[in-house]
Amino acid sequence: MDVYTSDSCDSDSREQKTVDLGHSNKRHLDDDLQRVSKSKKLAKDIETVLLNHNKLIRVPLSLADFTNLKVLDLSNNRLEELPEVITQCQLTTLIVKNNLLTDKSLPKSLLGVAGSGLKELNLSGNRFVHFPEQVIELRSLKYLYLGGNQITNVSKDIWKLQNLQLLSLGGNLITEIPETVGLLNHLHALVLCDNLLEVLPASIARLVNLKSLLLHKNRLRHLPREIITLRNLTELSLRDNPLVVRFVKDMTLNPPSLLELAGRTVKTCAIRYGAEDLPRTLIEYLQTANCCVNPNCKGVFFDNRVEHIKFVDFCGKYRIPLLQYLCSSKCVADTSSSDPGSEPSSSMMRKVLLG
Repeated sequence: MDVYTSDSCDSDSREQKTVDLGHSNKRHLDDDLQRVSKSKKLAKDIETVLLNHNKLIRVPLSLADFTNLKVLDLSNNRLEELPEVITQCQLTTLIVKNNLLTDKSLPKSLLGVAGSGLKELNLSGNRFVHFPEQVIELRSLKYLYLGGNQITNVSKDIWKLQNLQLLSLGGNLITEIPETVGLLNHLHALVLCDNLLEVLPASIARLVNLKSLLLHKNRLRHLPREIITLRNLTELSLRDNPLVVRFVKDMTLNPPSLLELAGRTVKTCAIRYGAEDLPRTLIEYLQTANCCVNPNCKGVFFDNRVEHIKFVDFCGKYRIPLLQYLCSSKCVADTSSSDPGSEPSSSMMRKVLLG
């Protein structure tokens, strides 16, 4: 994955364009920044301001004097709020990790001048409980870090961040990932480790450019079958999940209803029907038929199905359990020999972390 840097100047002039007040161990840096900004020419030249590892309890308002500021590092401070002055800077990178920010700490809108070109936003290691909706406005965003918070949900509007290449949500309390994540067409890395996930949406298979998928330390008992279509995936981390420690066995099949049996018969025997033969509700029901994944079975099912775990070989070294649905417990026989999708090539994954 390419690493984004907002510093476009050459190495010789980089130091001249940077104000480094990091590790100063100060609570206030206004005077220091004002001394730098007294010269309008100098303030105009500054592109990077480093205020990390201090004791800041508020963001210096004098940052607004640096009209061409691109990179701002406020990490490892004691900030409880981001003021509106942040939106007045022409930032491409904003790092505010390891502070005391909460759901009420951000401006109502992050758009402004900053949001129009912001490509990297790091809010990891704070106290967010909800996914910050202001982030959805940042359509130029490429890298979003929200790990190490207490976030329980992911916005369904996440798909609007169409330029996103990395989404880091590890170390939260997330129980569900919305289907709309599958619409992030340019996503290269998805970090979901150390959460409370029990299932993944099948839409993840749409992330055709995904190279890294980190899922360790969750509650996953199986992966969606569609995951084997991710041909660019080279890193899959699954350790400390039930699917690795203890595999799910076949589920008990309850007796099918008369409606289910009748529907299966109509479908498997290809009995013709129309509006003059059946009520609309039954026609709609028949349209919901699902085919059994066993290629040796031509059967269908509706509501009554067998959940079965099939072990799929990745790289010839690890066998990953994928969930599949069958119409009958008699179809549980191994189908890998006749299923071309069950044995991905070894080039599909070079790194699978299970331990």
